Amino acid sequence: MKPNDLLARIGALLPGRADLADVRRSPGRDLVAGITVAIVALPLALAFGVASGLGAEAGLATAIVAGIVAAVFGGSNLQVSGPTGAMTVVLLPVVARFGTQGVLMVGAMAGLILVIFAIARFGRYVAYLPIPVVEGFTAGIAVVIALQQVPAALGVSGASGDKVWLIAADAVGKFVGNPSVTSIAIALGVAAVMLIGARLRPGLPFSLLGIAGATVLVQIFSLNVKLLGAIPSGLPAPSLDFINVSAFGAMLPSALAIAALAALESLLSATVADAMSVNHKTDPDRELFGQGLANLAVPLFGGVPATGAIARTAVNVRAGASSRMSAVVHSLVLAAIVYSASGLVGLIPLAALAGVLFATAIQMVESASLLALARSTRGDAIVLALTFTVTVAVDLVTAVAVGVGVAVVLALRAVTASARLDEVPIDIGDHSAEEHALFEEHIVAYRLDGPLVFAAAHRFLLELTDVAQVRVVILRMSRVSTIDATGARVLGDAITHLERRGIVVILSGLRADQEEVLAEAGGTGRLRAEGLLFPTTPAAIEYARKIVNDREPASVAPAAGA
Repeated sequence: MKPNDLLARIGALLPGRADLADVRRSPGRDLVAGITVAIVALPLALAFGVASGLGAEAGLATAIVAGIVAAVFGGSNLQVSGPTGAMTVVLLPVVARFGTQGVLMVGAMAGLILVIFAIARFGRYVAYLPIPVVEGFTAGIAVVIALQQVPAALGVSGASGDKVWLIAADAVGKFVGNPSVTSIAIALGVAAVMLIGARLRPGLPFSLLGIAGATVLVQIFSLNVKLLGAIPSGLPAPSLDFINVSAFGAMLPSALAIAALAALESLLSATVADAMSVNHKTDPDRELFGQGLANLAVPLFGGVPATGAIARTAVNVRAGASSRMSAVVHSLVLAAIVYSASGLVGLIPLAALAGVLFATAIQMVESASLLALARSTRGDAIVLALTFTVTVAVDLVTAVAVGVGVAVVLALRAVTASARLDEVPIDIGDHSAEEHALFEEHIVAYRLDGPLVFAAAHRFLLELTDVAQVRVVILRMSRVSTIDATGARVLGDAITHLERRGIVVILSGLRADQEEVLAEAGGTGRLRAEGLLFPTTPAAIEYARKIVNDREPASVAPAAGA
Protein backbone atom coordinates (compact mmCIF):
# COMPACT_ATOMS: atom_id res chain seq x y z
CA MET A 1 0.00 0.00 0.00
CA LYS A 2 1.34 3.42 -0.97
CA PRO A 3 1.93 5.99 1.82
CA ASN A 4 -0.70 8.33 0.41
CA ASP A 5 -3.27 5.52 0.29
CA LEU A 6 -2.42 4.55 3.87
CA LEU A 7 -2.85 8.12 5.08
CA ALA A 8 -6.14 8.44 3.21
CA ARG A 9 -7.43 5.23 4.74
CA ILE A 10 -6.46 6.32 8.25
CA GLY A 11 -8.04 9.72 7.64
CA ALA A 12 -11.31 8.03 6.71
CA LEU A 13 -11.31 6.31 10.10
CA LEU A 14 -10.98 9.51 12.13
CA PRO A 15 -13.94 11.50 13.58
CA GLY A 16 -15.54 14.05 11.27
CA ARG A 17 -18.04 16.86 11.21
CA ALA A 18 -20.99 14.48 11.10
CA ASP A 19 -20.00 13.14 14.53
CA LEU A 20 -19.98 16.65 15.98
CA ALA A 21 -23.40 17.29 14.47
CA ASP A 22 -24.74 14.12 16.08
CA VAL A 23 -23.39 15.17 19.49
CA ARG A 24 -25.20 18.50 19.27
CA ARG A 25 -28.54 16.93 18.34
CA SER A 26 -29.88 15.83 21.76
CA PRO A 27 -27.37 16.59 24.55
CA GLY A 28 -30.02 16.30 27.27
CA ARG A 29 -30.98 12.77 26.25
CA ASP A 30 -27.31 11.76 26.02
CA LEU A 31 -26.64 13.13 29.51
CA VAL A 32 -29.48 11.10 31.04
CA ALA A 33 -28.50 7.97 29.10
CA GLY A 34 -24.85 8.32 30.14
CA ILE A 35 -25.71 8.58 33.85
CA THR A 36 -28.05 5.59 33.55
CA VAL A 37 -25.38 3.46 31.90
CA ALA A 38 -22.78 4.47 34.51
CA ILE A 39 -25.04 3.21 37.31
CA VAL A 40 -25.33 -0.13 35.55
CA ALA A 41 -21.65 -0.25 34.55
CA LEU A 42 -20.15 0.40 38.00
CA PRO A 43 -20.78 -3.02 39.55
CA LEU A 44 -19.97 -4.77 36.27
CA ALA A 45 -16.64 -2.95 35.96
CA LEU A 46 -15.73 -3.90 39.52
CA ALA A 47 -16.80 -7.52 39.04
CA PHE A 48 -15.07 -8.04 35.70
CA GLY A 49 -11.90 -6.40 37.01
CA VAL A 50 -11.78 -8.85 39.91
CA ALA A 51 -12.65 -11.79 37.64
CA SER A 52 -9.82 -10.89 35.24
CA GLY A 53 -7.25 -11.29 37.99
CA LEU A 54 -6.02 -7.67 37.94
CA GLY A 55 -8.39 -6.30 40.55
CA ALA A 56 -11.38 -3.98 40.73
CA GLU A 57 -9.29 -0.89 40.04
CA ALA A 58 -8.28 -2.36 36.67
CA GLY A 59 -11.93 -2.83 35.76
CA LEU A 60 -12.74 0.77 36.66
CA ALA A 61 -9.75 2.12 34.72
CA THR A 62 -10.83 0.11 31.69
CA ALA A 63 -14.41 1.35 31.82
CA ILE A 64 -13.30 4.98 32.14
CA VAL A 65 -10.50 5.09 29.56
CA ALA A 66 -11.90 2.67 26.98
CA GLY A 67 -15.35 4.19 27.35
CA ILE A 68 -14.08 7.61 26.27
CA VAL A 69 -11.54 6.60 23.60
CA ALA A 70 -13.75 4.03 21.87
CA ALA A 71 -16.71 6.43 21.94
CA VAL A 72 -14.77 9.23 20.28
CA PHE A 73 -12.97 7.15 17.64
CA GLY A 74 -15.33 4.18 17.19
CA GLY A 75 -17.79 3.56 14.39
CA SER A 76 -20.97 3.43 16.47
CA ASN A 77 -22.90 6.32 18.00
CA LEU A 78 -24.48 4.03 20.58
CA GLN A 79 -21.74 1.60 21.63
CA VAL A 80 -20.47 1.56 25.24
CA SER A 81 -17.11 -0.13 25.77
CA GLY A 82 -15.36 -1.53 28.83
CA PRO A 83 -14.39 -4.80 30.53
CA THR A 84 -16.62 -7.77 29.65
CA GLY A 85 -17.21 -11.30 30.84
CA ALA A 86 -16.02 -12.84 27.60
CA MET A 87 -12.68 -11.07 27.90
CA THR A 88 -12.12 -12.25 31.48
CA VAL A 89 -12.45 -15.82 30.20
CA VAL A 90 -9.50 -15.27 27.85
CA LEU A 91 -7.44 -13.17 30.29
CA LEU A 92 -7.12 -15.65 33.16
CA PRO A 93 -4.67 -17.94 31.31
CA VAL A 94 -2.69 -14.85 30.24
CA VAL A 95 -2.44 -13.67 33.86
CA ALA A 96 -1.31 -17.13 34.95
CA ARG A 97 1.39 -17.30 32.27
CA PHE A 98 2.70 -13.74 31.97
CA GLY A 99 1.54 -12.00 35.14
CA THR A 100 -0.06 -8.57 35.53
CA GLN A 101 2.50 -6.70 33.47
CA GLY A 102 2.18 -9.31 30.75
CA VAL A 103 -1.57 -8.69 30.51
CA LEU A 104 -0.93 -4.99 29.94
CA MET A 105 1.60 -5.78 27.22
CA VAL A 106 -0.73 -8.30 25.55
CA GLY A 107 -3.58 -5.79 25.68
CA ALA A 108 -1.50 -3.10 23.96
CA MET A 109 -0.42 -5.61 21.30
CA ALA A 110 -4.07 -6.55 20.74
CA GLY A 111 -4.91 -2.86 20.33
CA LEU A 112 -2.25 -2.49 17.64
CA ILE A 113 -3.58 -5.57 15.85
CA LEU A 114 -7.09 -4.11 15.90
CA VAL A 115 -5.83 -0.89 14.33
CA ILE A 116 -4.18 -2.95 11.59
CA PHE A 117 -7.45 -4.89 11.11
CA ALA A 118 -9.28 -1.57 10.69
CA ILE A 119 -6.82 -0.20 8.14
CA ALA A 120 -7.00 -3.50 6.23
CA ARG A 121 -10.82 -3.24 6.28
CA PHE A 122 -11.41 -6.55 8.05
CA GLY A 123 -14.48 -5.26 9.90
CA ARG A 124 -16.93 -6.31 7.21
CA TYR A 125 -15.89 -9.97 7.43
CA VAL A 126 -16.94 -10.42 11.06
CA ALA A 127 -20.54 -10.11 9.86
CA TYR A 128 -20.17 -13.50 8.17
CA LEU A 129 -19.91 -15.36 11.48
CA PRO A 130 -22.72 -17.95 11.61
CA ILE A 131 -25.48 -17.34 14.16
CA PRO A 132 -25.14 -20.83 15.78
CA VAL A 133 -21.48 -20.06 16.52
CA VAL A 134 -22.40 -16.72 18.10
CA GLU A 135 -25.18 -18.23 20.21
CA GLY A 136 -23.07 -21.25 21.15
CA PHE A 137 -20.09 -19.33 22.43
CA THR A 138 -22.35 -16.77 24.16
CA ALA A 139 -24.00 -19.57 26.13
CA GLY A 140 -20.59 -21.13 26.78
CA ILE A 141 -19.18 -17.83 28.03
CA ALA A 142 -22.12 -17.53 30.42
CA VAL A 143 -21.33 -20.94 31.90
CA VAL A 144 -17.62 -20.11 32.21
CA ILE A 145 -18.38 -16.79 33.91
CA ALA A 146 -20.63 -18.56 36.42
CA LEU A 147 -17.98 -21.21 37.10
CA GLN A 148 -15.37 -18.51 37.66
CA GLN A 149 -17.47 -17.08 40.49
CA VAL A 150 -17.87 -20.32 42.43
CA PRO A 151 -14.82 -19.79 44.72
CA ALA A 152 -15.85 -16.23 45.66
CA ALA A 153 -19.47 -17.27 46.16
CA LEU A 154 -18.40 -20.09 48.48
CA GLY A 155 -15.90 -17.89 50.35
CA VAL A 156 -13.05 -20.21 49.38
CA SER A 157 -9.45 -19.13 48.72
CA GLY A 158 -6.69 -21.04 46.97
CA ALA A 159 -8.80 -23.18 44.61
CA SER A 160 -6.60 -24.53 41.81
CA GLY A 161 -6.84 -26.17 38.39
CA ASP A 162 -5.84 -25.53 34.77
CA LYS A 163 -9.47 -25.20 33.60
CA VAL A 164 -12.22 -23.09 35.08
CA TRP A 165 -14.46 -26.10 35.74
CA LEU A 166 -11.60 -27.82 37.60
CA ILE A 167 -11.11 -24.71 39.75
CA ALA A 168 -14.83 -24.65 40.53
CA ALA A 169 -14.78 -28.34 41.47
CA ASP A 170 -11.75 -27.80 43.74
CA ALA A 171 -13.55 -24.88 45.42
CA VAL A 172 -16.58 -27.05 46.07
CA GLY A 173 -14.35 -29.71 47.64
CA LYS A 174 -12.68 -27.17 49.94
CA PHE A 175 -16.09 -25.74 50.87
CA VAL A 176 -17.45 -29.17 51.86
CA GLY A 177 -14.49 -29.57 54.21
CA ASN A 178 -15.14 -26.20 55.88
CA PRO A 179 -18.64 -24.94 55.01
CA SER A 180 -19.90 -21.39 55.64
CA VAL A 181 -23.22 -20.09 54.37
CA THR A 182 -22.53 -16.35 54.67
CA SER A 183 -20.82 -15.85 51.31
CA ILE A 184 -23.32 -18.12 49.53
CA ALA A 185 -26.24 -16.20 51.00
CA ILE A 186 -24.76 -12.86 49.85
CA ALA A 187 -24.02 -14.09 46.32
CA LEU A 188 -27.40 -15.75 45.81
CA GLY A 189 -29.21 -12.83 47.43
CA VAL A 190 -27.64 -10.26 45.09
CA ALA A 191 -28.31 -12.50 42.07
CA ALA A 192 -31.94 -12.95 43.13
CA VAL A 193 -32.42 -9.19 43.59
CA MET A 194 -31.09 -8.56 40.08
CA LEU A 195 -33.10 -11.29 38.34
CA ILE A 196 -36.40 -10.66 40.13
CA GLY A 197 -35.99 -6.90 39.94
CA ALA A 198 -35.30 -7.05 36.20
CA ARG A 199 -38.67 -8.72 35.70
CA LEU A 200 -40.63 -6.38 37.93
CA ARG A 201 -38.98 -3.02 37.14
CA PRO A 202 -36.45 -3.45 34.31
CA GLY A 203 -35.55 0.23 34.32
CA LEU A 204 -34.03 0.26 37.83
CA PRO A 205 -30.31 -0.54 38.50
CA PHE A 206 -30.88 -3.59 40.71
CA SER A 207 -27.23 -4.68 40.44
CA LEU A 208 -26.18 -1.51 42.24
CA LEU A 209 -29.04 -1.81 44.74
CA GLY A 210 -28.11 -5.42 45.50
CA ILE A 211 -24.45 -4.59 46.06
CA ALA A 212 -25.31 -1.59 48.23
CA GLY A 213 -27.67 -3.68 50.35
CA ALA A 214 -25.14 -6.47 50.79
CA THR A 215 -22.40 -3.99 51.76
CA VAL A 216 -24.62 -2.31 54.36
CA LEU A 217 -25.58 -5.66 55.92
CA VAL A 218 -21.96 -6.79 56.11
CA GLN A 219 -20.95 -3.56 57.84
CA ILE A 220 -23.89 -3.54 60.29
CA PHE A 221 -23.52 -7.15 61.38
CA SER A 222 -19.72 -7.34 60.96
CA LEU A 223 -20.03 -10.47 58.86
CA ASN A 224 -16.85 -12.43 58.28
CA VAL A 225 -16.53 -12.21 54.50
CA LYS A 226 -13.76 -11.06 52.20
CA LEU A 227 -14.14 -7.44 51.05
CA LEU A 228 -12.99 -5.85 47.83
CA GLY A 229 -10.25 -3.94 49.63
CA ALA A 230 -8.55 -0.62 49.06
CA ILE A 231 -9.36 1.14 45.77
CA PRO A 232 -6.98 3.90 44.62
CA SER A 233 -8.55 7.36 44.73
CA GLY A 234 -8.23 8.18 41.06
CA LEU A 235 -6.53 6.73 38.00
CA PRO A 236 -2.81 5.93 38.20
CA ALA A 237 -0.34 8.08 36.29
CA PRO A 238 0.23 6.82 32.73
CA SER A 239 3.17 4.43 32.52
CA LEU A 240 5.02 2.44 29.86
CA ASP A 241 6.75 0.13 32.35
CA PHE A 242 4.81 -2.88 31.05
CA ILE A 243 6.53 -2.87 27.64
CA ASN A 244 8.71 -5.97 27.19
CA VAL A 245 9.98 -6.28 23.63
CA SER A 246 11.81 -9.55 24.33
CA ALA A 247 8.52 -11.31 25.16
CA PHE A 248 6.76 -10.13 22.00
CA GLY A 249 6.97 -13.49 20.22
CA ALA A 250 5.70 -15.50 23.19
CA MET A 251 2.82 -13.09 23.76
CA LEU A 252 1.73 -12.78 20.11
CA PRO A 253 -0.69 -15.77 20.08
CA SER A 254 -2.47 -14.43 23.17
CA ALA A 255 -2.61 -10.94 21.64
CA LEU A 256 -4.14 -12.32 18.44
CA ALA A 257 -6.75 -14.22 20.46
CA ILE A 258 -7.67 -11.12 22.45
CA ALA A 259 -7.80 -8.97 19.30
CA ALA A 260 -10.05 -11.51 17.58
CA LEU A 261 -12.37 -11.62 20.58
CA ALA A 262 -12.43 -7.83 20.91
CA ALA A 263 -13.29 -7.46 17.22
CA LEU A 264 -15.96 -10.12 17.36
CA GLU A 265 -17.68 -8.98 20.55
CA SER A 266 -17.50 -5.28 19.66
CA LEU A 267 -19.03 -5.72 16.23
CA LEU A 268 -21.71 -8.06 17.55
CA SER A 269 -22.57 -5.52 20.23
CA ALA A 270 -22.72 -2.75 17.61
CA THR A 271 -24.99 -4.95 15.49
CA VAL A 272 -27.34 -5.30 18.46
CA ALA A 273 -27.39 -1.50 18.82
CA ASP A 274 -28.17 -1.10 15.11
CA ALA A 275 -31.05 -3.57 15.39
CA MET A 276 -32.49 -1.76 18.43
CA SER A 277 -32.38 1.63 16.70
CA VAL A 278 -34.19 2.80 13.58
CA ASN A 279 -31.74 4.87 11.55
CA HIS A 280 -28.35 4.04 13.05
CA LYS A 281 -25.71 2.01 11.22
CA THR A 282 -22.22 1.15 12.49
CA ASP A 283 -19.08 1.56 10.41
CA PRO A 284 -17.36 -1.78 11.25
CA ASP A 285 -13.84 -0.78 10.22
CA ARG A 286 -14.01 2.46 12.17
CA GLU A 287 -15.36 0.53 15.16
CA LEU A 288 -12.28 -1.73 15.06
CA PHE A 289 -10.11 1.39 14.84
CA GLY A 290 -11.75 2.88 17.94
CA GLN A 291 -11.45 -0.36 19.89
CA GLY A 292 -7.81 -0.63 18.85
CA LEU A 293 -6.98 2.87 20.10
CA ALA A 294 -8.88 2.15 23.32
CA ASN A 295 -6.83 -0.98 23.94
CA LEU A 296 -3.63 0.92 23.25
CA ALA A 297 -4.63 3.55 25.84
CA VAL A 298 -6.03 1.31 28.58
CA PRO A 299 -2.73 -0.44 29.54
CA LEU A 300 -1.15 2.95 30.24
CA PHE A 301 -3.52 3.23 33.23
CA GLY A 302 -3.32 -0.41 34.35
CA GLY A 303 -6.56 -1.55 32.73
CA VAL A 304 -7.52 -4.85 31.12
CA PRO A 305 -8.36 -5.27 27.40
CA ALA A 306 -11.76 -3.81 26.50
CA THR A 307 -14.50 -4.52 24.01
CA GLY A 308 -17.92 -3.18 23.15
CA ALA A 309 -20.26 -4.35 25.92
CA ILE A 310 -23.61 -5.71 24.78
CA ALA A 311 -25.43 -5.25 28.11
CA ARG A 312 -24.28 -1.65 28.63
CA THR A 313 -24.87 -0.78 24.97
CA ALA A 314 -28.43 -2.12 25.16
CA VAL A 315 -29.08 -0.05 28.30
CA ASN A 316 -27.67 3.00 26.48
CA VAL A 317 -30.05 2.55 23.54
CA ARG A 318 -33.07 1.94 25.78
CA ALA A 319 -32.19 5.04 27.82
CA GLY A 320 -32.59 7.19 24.72
CA ALA A 321 -28.97 7.85 23.67
CA SER A 322 -28.61 9.54 20.31
CA SER A 323 -24.84 10.06 20.00
CA ARG A 324 -21.48 8.92 21.30
CA MET A 325 -21.62 11.65 23.94
CA SER A 326 -23.66 9.32 26.20
CA ALA A 327 -20.73 6.86 26.39
CA VAL A 328 -18.37 9.73 27.24
CA VAL A 329 -20.72 10.88 30.02
CA HIS A 330 -20.83 7.31 31.36
CA SER A 331 -17.03 7.31 31.69
CA LEU A 332 -16.93 10.75 33.32
CA VAL A 333 -19.50 9.67 35.92
CA LEU A 334 -17.42 6.57 36.72
CA ALA A 335 -14.31 8.76 37.04
CA ALA A 336 -16.14 11.04 39.48
CA ILE A 337 -17.06 8.00 41.60
CA VAL A 338 -13.46 6.75 41.60
CA TYR A 339 -12.12 10.13 42.71
CA SER A 340 -14.77 10.81 45.36
CA ALA A 341 -15.98 7.48 46.74
CA SER A 342 -13.18 4.91 46.37
CA GLY A 343 -13.27 4.21 50.13
CA LEU A 344 -16.90 3.13 49.99
CA VAL A 345 -16.26 0.99 46.91
CA GLY A 346 -13.56 -0.93 48.80
CA LEU A 347 -16.13 -2.11 51.38
CA ILE A 348 -18.07 -4.20 48.83
CA PRO A 349 -18.01 -7.95 49.58
CA LEU A 350 -16.45 -10.12 46.86
CA ALA A 351 -19.40 -12.50 47.19
CA ALA A 352 -21.74 -9.66 46.17
CA LEU A 353 -19.77 -9.16 42.95
CA ALA A 354 -19.97 -12.91 42.37
CA GLY A 355 -23.74 -12.59 42.64
CA VAL A 356 -23.73 -9.82 40.03
CA LEU A 357 -21.86 -12.06 37.62
CA PHE A 358 -24.11 -15.05 38.36
CA ALA A 359 -27.12 -12.95 37.38
CA THR A 360 -25.27 -11.53 34.35
CA ALA A 361 -24.44 -15.05 33.16
CA ILE A 362 -28.08 -16.11 33.44
CA GLN A 363 -29.24 -13.00 31.56
CA MET A 364 -26.75 -13.67 28.75
CA VAL A 365 -28.47 -16.92 27.81
CA GLU A 366 -31.51 -16.50 25.56
CA SER A 367 -33.15 -19.90 25.91
CA ALA A 368 -35.81 -19.20 23.27
CA SER A 369 -33.13 -18.36 20.69
CA LEU A 370 -31.12 -21.48 21.56
CA LEU A 371 -34.17 -23.72 21.27
CA ALA A 372 -35.15 -22.13 17.95
CA LEU A 373 -31.68 -22.76 16.55
CA ALA A 374 -31.63 -26.33 17.84
CA ARG A 375 -34.95 -26.99 16.08
CA SER A 376 -34.16 -25.18 12.83
CA THR A 377 -31.78 -27.60 11.10
CA ARG A 378 -29.63 -30.52 12.21
CA GLY A 379 -26.46 -28.75 11.02
CA ASP A 380 -27.21 -25.62 13.04
CA ALA A 381 -27.91 -27.74 16.12
CA ILE A 382 -24.56 -29.52 15.70
CA VAL A 383 -22.62 -26.26 15.33
CA LEU A 384 -24.42 -24.74 18.32
CA ALA A 385 -23.73 -27.71 20.61
CA LEU A 386 -20.13 -28.10 19.47
CA THR A 387 -19.27 -24.42 19.93
CA PHE A 388 -20.85 -24.40 23.39
CA THR A 389 -19.01 -27.54 24.50
CA VAL A 390 -15.58 -26.42 23.26
CA THR A 391 -16.04 -22.98 24.86
CA VAL A 392 -16.62 -24.53 28.29
CA ALA A 393 -14.15 -27.40 28.02
CA VAL A 394 -11.26 -25.73 26.14
CA ASP A 395 -11.36 -21.99 25.35
CA LEU A 396 -13.32 -19.39 23.41
CA VAL A 397 -10.99 -18.86 20.47
CA THR A 398 -10.74 -22.59 19.79
CA ALA A 399 -14.51 -22.84 20.02
CA VAL A 400 -15.04 -20.10 17.41
CA ALA A 401 -12.49 -21.71 15.07
CA VAL A 402 -14.10 -25.14 15.43
CA GLY A 403 -17.63 -23.76 15.11
CA VAL A 404 -16.87 -21.75 11.97
CA GLY A 405 -14.97 -24.66 10.44
CA VAL A 406 -17.84 -27.09 10.95
CA ALA A 407 -20.38 -24.49 9.76
CA VAL A 408 -18.40 -23.98 6.54
CA VAL A 409 -18.24 -27.71 5.89
CA LEU A 410 -21.98 -28.13 6.51
CA ALA A 411 -22.81 -25.08 4.38
CA LEU A 412 -20.74 -26.40 1.48
CA ARG A 413 -22.41 -29.75 1.85
CA ALA A 414 -25.84 -28.10 1.72
CA VAL A 415 -24.86 -26.10 -1.35
CA THR A 416 -23.53 -29.20 -3.10
CA ALA A 417 -26.62 -31.23 -2.26
CA SER A 418 -28.95 -28.51 -3.55
CA ALA A 419 -27.11 -27.82 -6.82
CA ARG A 420 -28.80 -29.09 -9.98
CA LEU A 421 -28.71 -28.42 -13.71
CA ASP A 422 -32.13 -27.57 -15.16
CA GLU A 423 -32.94 -26.80 -18.79
CA VAL A 424 -35.06 -23.65 -18.82
CA PRO A 425 -36.45 -21.58 -21.70
CA ILE A 426 -34.50 -18.45 -22.59
CA ASP A 427 -36.13 -15.27 -21.27
CA ILE A 428 -33.83 -12.33 -21.91
CA GLY A 429 -36.11 -9.73 -20.38
CA ASP A 430 -36.93 -11.75 -17.25
CA HIS A 431 -40.23 -9.86 -16.88
CA SER A 432 -38.28 -6.57 -16.89
CA ALA A 433 -41.20 -4.61 -18.40
CA GLU A 434 -43.60 -5.99 -15.80
CA GLU A 435 -41.19 -5.29 -12.96
CA HIS A 436 -40.62 -1.72 -14.21
CA ALA A 437 -44.38 -1.20 -14.22
CA LEU A 438 -44.57 -2.54 -10.68
CA PHE A 439 -41.88 -0.09 -9.56
CA GLU A 440 -43.94 2.75 -10.97
CA GLU A 441 -46.70 1.54 -8.61
CA HIS A 442 -44.25 1.66 -5.65
CA ILE A 443 -43.93 -2.13 -5.66
CA VAL A 444 -40.58 -3.92 -6.08
CA ALA A 445 -40.04 -7.67 -6.54
CA TYR A 446 -36.82 -9.52 -5.77
CA ARG A 447 -36.11 -13.08 -6.89
CA LEU A 448 -33.78 -15.06 -4.63
CA ASP A 449 -31.81 -17.78 -6.42
CA GLY A 450 -29.80 -20.60 -4.90
CA PRO A 451 -28.90 -21.18 -1.23
CA LEU A 452 -29.59 -18.54 1.42
CA VAL A 453 -26.82 -19.59 3.83
CA PHE A 454 -24.63 -17.56 6.14
CA ALA A 455 -21.99 -16.43 3.61
CA ALA A 456 -24.52 -15.01 1.13
CA ALA A 457 -27.17 -13.84 3.57
CA HIS A 458 -25.43 -10.68 4.77
CA ARG A 459 -24.87 -9.40 1.23
CA PHE A 460 -28.57 -9.95 0.59
CA LEU A 461 -29.44 -7.99 3.74
CA LEU A 462 -27.39 -4.99 2.64
CA GLU A 463 -28.97 -4.98 -0.82
CA LEU A 464 -32.52 -5.47 0.43
CA THR A 465 -32.54 -2.87 3.20
CA ASP A 466 -31.30 -0.18 0.78
CA VAL A 467 -34.55 -0.14 -1.22
CA ALA A 468 -36.30 3.22 -1.17
CA GLN A 469 -39.49 4.91 -2.34
CA VAL A 470 -41.55 1.73 -2.35
CA ARG A 471 -44.55 0.64 -0.32
CA VAL A 472 -44.44 -3.12 -0.91
CA VAL A 473 -41.52 -5.53 -1.37
CA ILE A 474 -42.23 -8.97 -2.84
CA LEU A 475 -39.60 -11.66 -2.20
CA ARG A 476 -39.85 -14.43 -4.80
CA MET A 477 -38.56 -17.50 -2.93
CA SER A 478 -39.37 -20.33 -5.35
CA ARG A 479 -35.73 -20.62 -6.54
CA VAL A 480 -34.19 -20.65 -3.07
CA SER A 481 -32.65 -24.10 -2.75
CA THR A 482 -31.78 -24.10 0.96
CA ILE A 483 -31.97 -21.84 4.03
CA ASP A 484 -29.90 -22.19 7.21
CA ALA A 485 -30.46 -20.49 10.57
CA THR A 486 -28.21 -17.52 9.77
CA GLY A 487 -29.91 -16.96 6.42
CA ALA A 488 -33.29 -17.16 8.15
CA ARG A 489 -32.20 -14.74 10.90
CA VAL A 490 -30.80 -12.25 8.38
CA LEU A 491 -33.96 -12.46 6.26
CA GLY A 492 -36.08 -11.90 9.37
CA ASP A 493 -33.94 -8.88 10.33
CA ALA A 494 -34.29 -7.46 6.81
CA ILE A 495 -38.07 -7.87 6.92
CA THR A 496 -38.24 -6.18 10.34
CA HIS A 497 -36.04 -3.32 9.11
CA LEU A 498 -38.29 -2.74 6.09
CA GLU A 499 -41.45 -2.92 8.19
CA ARG A 500 -40.08 -0.25 10.55
CA ARG A 501 -39.86 2.00 7.51
CA GLY A 502 -43.53 1.36 6.72
CA ILE A 503 -42.84 -1.10 3.88
CA VAL A 504 -45.02 -4.22 3.62
CA VAL A 505 -43.07 -7.42 2.84
CA ILE A 506 -44.74 -10.31 0.98
CA LEU A 507 -43.19 -13.74 0.31
CA SER A 508 -44.14 -15.98 -2.61
CA GLY A 509 -43.18 -19.51 -3.58
CA LEU A 510 -41.86 -20.49 -0.14
CA ARG A 511 -41.61 -24.24 0.51
CA ALA A 512 -43.05 -25.73 3.68
CA ASP A 513 -39.66 -26.80 5.06
CA GLN A 514 -38.20 -23.34 4.39
CA GLU A 515 -41.18 -21.66 6.03
CA GLU A 516 -40.55 -23.75 9.15
CA VAL A 517 -36.88 -22.68 9.33
CA LEU A 518 -37.84 -19.03 8.79
CA ALA A 519 -40.48 -19.21 11.50
CA GLU A 520 -38.12 -20.85 14.03
CA ALA A 521 -34.88 -18.95 13.41
CA GLY A 522 -36.08 -15.81 11.64
CA GLY A 523 -39.19 -15.02 13.67
CA THR A 524 -41.37 -14.75 10.56
CA GLY A 525 -44.16 -17.08 11.67
CA ARG A 526 -46.54 -14.11 11.93
CA LEU A 527 -46.42 -13.58 8.15
CA ARG A 528 -48.68 -16.60 7.61
CA ALA A 529 -51.22 -15.29 10.12
CA GLU A 530 -51.13 -11.82 8.51
CA GLY A 531 -51.79 -13.26 5.05
CA LEU A 532 -48.43 -12.23 3.61
CA LEU A 533 -47.34 -15.65 2.28
CA PHE A 534 -48.50 -16.65 -1.23
CA PRO A 535 -47.84 -19.78 -3.26
CA THR A 536 -47.26 -17.82 -6.47
CA THR A 537 -45.82 -14.46 -7.52
CA PRO A 538 -48.88 -13.29 -9.55
CA ALA A 539 -51.07 -13.77 -6.49
CA ALA A 540 -48.59 -11.77 -4.40
CA ILE A 541 -48.51 -8.98 -7.01
CA GLU A 542 -52.31 -8.71 -7.06
CA TYR A 543 -52.39 -8.45 -3.27
CA ALA A 544 -49.59 -5.84 -3.33
CA ARG A 545 -51.53 -3.70 -5.79
CA LYS A 546 -54.55 -3.78 -3.49
CA ILE A 547 -52.35 -2.55 -0.62
CA VAL A 548 -50.93 0.28 -2.71
CA ASN A 549 -54.39 1.30 -3.91
CA ASP A 550 -55.66 1.36 -0.31
CA ARG A 551 -58.34 -1.19 -1.04
CA GLU A 552 -59.43 -3.77 1.51
CA PRO A 553 -57.49 -6.95 0.65
CA ALA A 554 -59.68 -9.83 -0.39
CA SER A 555 -58.81 -13.49 -0.70
CA VAL A 556 -56.53 -14.02 -3.68
CA ALA A 557 -56.73 -17.21 -5.67
CA PRO A 558 -53.37 -18.82 -6.47
CA ALA A 559 -52.25 -18.31 -10.05
CA ALA A 560 -50.17 -20.65 -12.10
CA GLY A 561 -46.41 -20.34 -11.99
CA ALA A 562 -44.29 -18.81 -9.22
